[in-house]
Amino acid sequence: MDEQPQTSKSGALANGAGAAMALLLSINLFNYIDRQILAAVVPHIKEDLLHNAGAEQGPVIDFLLSVLGKFLGGNPENAMVGLLAMAFMVTYMVAAPLLGSLKYKRWWIICGGIVVWSLASGASGLATTFGALLLTRCLVGLGEAAYGPVAPSILSDYYPVASRGRALSWFYLAIPVGSALGFVLGGLVAGSELGWRWAFYLVVPPGILLGLICLFMKEPTSASKNVEQTELLAQSRWTLYKGFLKNRSYLLNTVAMTFMTFAIGGIGFWMPTYIHEYRQAGSLASVNIIFGAILVVAGLSATLTGGMLADRLRHKVRGSYFKVSGWAMILGFPASLGILYAPFPFAWIFVFLACFCLFLNTGPSNTALANVIQPVLRPAAFALNILVIHLFGDVLSPLVIGAITDATGSMNQAFVVVSLLVLAGGITWLFAARNLDADTARIGQEK
Repeated sequence: MDEQPQTSKSGALANGAGAAMALLLSINLFNYIDRQILAAVVPHIKEDLLHNAGAEQGPVIDFLLSVLGKFLGGNPENAMVGLLAMAFMVTYMVAAPLLGSLKYKRWWIICGGIVVWSLASGASGLATTFGALLLTRCLVGLGEAAYGPVAPSILSDYYPVASRGRALSWFYLAIPVGSALGFVLGGLVAGSELGWRWAFYLVVPPGILLGLICLFMKEPTSASKNVEQTELLAQSRWTLYKGFLKNRSYLLNTVAMTFMTFAIGGIGFWMPTYIHEYRQAGSLASVNIIFGAILVVAGLSATLTGGMLADRLRHKVRGSYFKVSGWAMILGFPASLGILYAPFPFAWIFVFLACFCLFLNTGPSNTALANVIQPVLRPAAFALNILVIHLFGDVLSPLVIGAITDATGSMNQAFVVVSLLVLAGGITWLFAARNLDADTARIGQEK
């Protein structure tokens, strides 16, 4: 395995930190563009691949349609669309722990992941059946699984603990901005003469270019691994995972992030369809553009604010990273309910407030995760976190929301469940705050 570099105890940045940040931020941007393009064109996919009587689905998809139809007592098309998001996330979460522990240069692993998911995104546009589209979304998840656990561990090595919150906040700016661009790109292209398939084609060239640039990047300069680090790396994967879960800050952070991931996954996938089809608040293109603009403004401001606020409060407020995240989720609970019961266009204000509160905790929660784990073990720790938060989070939420909608005829009831989990996440982070400073102090390298 490559040496896992550490920042100096003096708190200085490692050489090349700025270039690494710029590249990884750009990659993460396309990561979330690729994810959200699918959500932006859901109505077109339903029309072409599910409603079209001439579309042959094959025995597997026909079987799923039959089973879900009997279980839900009606047309399971929303649950089937939810399976597309679920297929991506299942592949992503299962592959992440395996690919996150590969004994190759981390930049090479990232390169391979980007090329795979970019080609798979292009193949999504070529799909002529629902089953083929399901397969391509699995391949997108496989490519992103090579990137997910490795990228934040590289940035954590470049930036010392005093500025790590702000650094990771910049990195996670790609979530709202990339998601917004995905909605806007998908909506505009799908509504043009090109058609929805071109939304997937257009992301292939820039993704491959960014992947190739990774081949020329170098790991941060580091000292040789000491005896303690060598012993840590020699442990089996299961021994490492059991050790992570015994860390109360890591465990409770992962639980709270799971609630958050369920909420973000469900809102991100279904919100444009909910506003367009169920609230009839505008055309799909206009809804995608407005929702995308809200994600950009709310996401940018909240993500940066969360990281900087938690860093600034680190020496003044006990467990600041968790308290910032927790109170953000608590405030997000009434905002998420406001989306469901306020009339449009007034409800757009609550959409903004809910997105702001959800994104405010992105930087602090991921920074806290890095701060309570030894640097050499961070890729494995992030990989396990990815597995858990997606297995019980956004793997389930698109399908659950779709299934509740099909069964009840009301997507409002499904989103009430999402709102309750936002509240549960906030309570969990506030409860965990009392352990965070002590668990961070146990990591001897983090001065």
